Amino acid sequence: MPDTNTREPLLEVSGLKRHFPVDDGIFSRQNRSVKAVDGVDLTIAPGEALGLVGESGCGKTTLGRNIVRLDKPTEGVIRFEGVDIAGFEDRELKPYRRQIQIIFQNPFSSLNPRLTVGNMLMEPLMLHGMKDRAERRARAQELLELVGLGAQHFDRYPHEFSGGQRQRLGIARALALRPKLIVCDEPVSALDVSIQSQIINLLRELQEEFDLSYLFISHDLSVVEHMCDRVAVMYLGRIVEMAPAGELYRKTYHPYTRALLSALPVPDPTVEVEEIILEGSVPSPVNPPPGCHFSTRCPFAKPECSTATPELREFEPGHFVRCSRLEEIL
Repeated sequence: MPDTNTREPLLEVSGLKRHFPVDDGIFSRQNRSVKAVDGVDLTIAPGEALGLVGESGCGKTTLGRNIVRLDKPTEGVIRFEGVDIAGFEDRELKPYRRQIQIIFQNPFSSLNPRLTVGNMLMEPLMLHGMKDRAERRARAQELLELVGLGAQHFDRYPHEFSGGQRQRLGIARALALRPKLIVCDEPVSALDVSIQSQIINLLRELQEEFDLSYLFISHDLSVVEHMCDRVAVMYLGRIVEMAPAGELYRKTYHPYTRALLSALPVPDPTVEVEEIILEGSVPSPVNPPPGCHFSTRCPFAKPECSTATPELREFEPGHFVRCSRLEEIL
């Protein structure tokens, strides 16, 4: 794990929000919005992999798209190497497109079916100033070798590849401009289990070779444990717990994180684990509960939990928890 105490953060996100307006019709007087991301703070150090986990719809992908600036945040700070890029327009963002890339979840829809693999990999190189075609071709072939394919695949089209091979192409495309940070948005969830391990091992090898930083978004906590240095748990647009991966899986504090971890399968059949079943369903992000967003499902909630919004505070060194009653429930 990188020493985050001695290295300046590569990425700092502070107070990030992304609210999407809801169209209730021309006669509605309500100004409602979907609060997909509702005040997120996190940092990623050079060479670090930060895992982001949570239920579907909690805002993980929206947060990742905001960091890559495929979407513009409603408010907040996205500071990359000390520069706040949250409000940048397209022309201002171009230099940062080289440094921040994304691997999409679905390898079947994220590749252009009309482009050969070679043209797909050479296109961003040309857009960012590599004018010599022979140089672009050599770089594209190098990328194919890096991800476990080869020059013989250069003139093929995406439909000629399997799902795992297509995700390797997505990784090659993300590496084309030699970025420092890659947002991995559920990069293995659409793949067979046997292929998942190959892709995860590839990502780890590339991280070590190129000192890459990852924001690794996933709903699979076992994958995140193997892949990441730290883990952030997200619920209804907010980070509720964040800690080094080994510590989080060994010592969990927030009731929501406890429920997630209790659902993990245990490889030893002699060990009995009590699964924590949360009451109710996830509230709508259009109208989240006041105060603590988790208060409507938390088994330890008190009336005051629905009035005061808890802060994400450092409960132990490096271990952050968003719960105002933490000392009482432990």
